[in-house]
Amino acid sequence: MLRGIVFDMDGVIIDSHPIHRQAWRTFLQSEGREVADAELDFILDGRKREEILCFFLGELTPSQIAHYGARKDEMLRRLAEHMRPIRGVVEFLESLSQAGIRMALATSASYPRAHGTLKELNLAGYFDAVVTGDEVATSKPDPAIYRLVAERIKEPPENLLAVEDAVSGVKSARAAGMRCLGIASAERARQLRTAGADQVIPDFDSFSLERLKASFR
Repeated sequence: MLRGIVFDMDGVIIDSHPIHRQAWRTFLQSEGREVADAELDFILDGRKREEILCFFLGELTPSQIAHYGARKDEMLRRLAEHMRPIRGVVEFLESLSQAGIRMALATSASYPRAHGTLKELNLAGYFDAVVTGDEVATSKPDPAIYRLVAERIKEPPENLLAVEDAVSGVKSARAAGMRCLGIASAERARQLRTAGADQVIPDFDSFSLERLKASFR
């Protein structure tokens, strides 16, 4: 029985991937690190900020991670005015809310960025629980974040559906015992299905609560 839906944030409810790529590229260039587009794909796979920093800059101390992270987040804030909800997601969230479907968020983003973004875009009120990357020791594809969000909303994982756009996120949700709906373009849909997504849709425009219930009955 479907009792609740757990959304990832970036690329699922927030159209933030282009802005993130730009912010990370600008930050890395400021550190003398030129990166190819393919390398920047690393930042879109549910990684925590410290993992991304160490991937591109090598081993760092906690103080360096905090310093570099703050600088990168400032670059992201300058671009935040261009951030928008994913097409069709607000209407989808509203339909779930009206139907009494519980909703939660499981994001690798930091606590300040996740809560700040939700507040800025007037989306915070839809979610019964928000779990961020700061609250778990291991990032996706480890299932820790999805197990924690299930505890927060007091539902067994088998009654929850995760919505993900990244391979690591799909694997994390499935390892936690949840079913998973992928959201991705046609060229990436196969990757999500291979990772374990039960179904993949391109966006929420043509997806309704009725279709959701039929798909995961």
